[in-house]
Amino acid sequence: MKRLPVVSGRQYVKALGRLGFYLKRREGSHLILRRDDPFSQVAVPEHKELDRGTLRAILRQAGIGVEEFTKLL
Repeated sequence: MKRLPVVSGRQYVKALGRLGFYLKRREGSHLILRRDDPFSQVAVPEHKELDRGTLRAILRQAGIGVEEFTKLL
């Protein structure tokens, strides 16, 4: 299994934006992103550094592999 890079919430949102995700709403320090086709919705914390477990969980919800995500960065 490939190791995830350390990224911030903003970097993560940018990478997901390249896959068609857009900002739906904001709840406190979390950004809710949505993709319509295929439908997927994820919450990304807007922190300076995301924990690798959190990052992996968001990737799983979005249906994205680790290697695909590292290419987007």
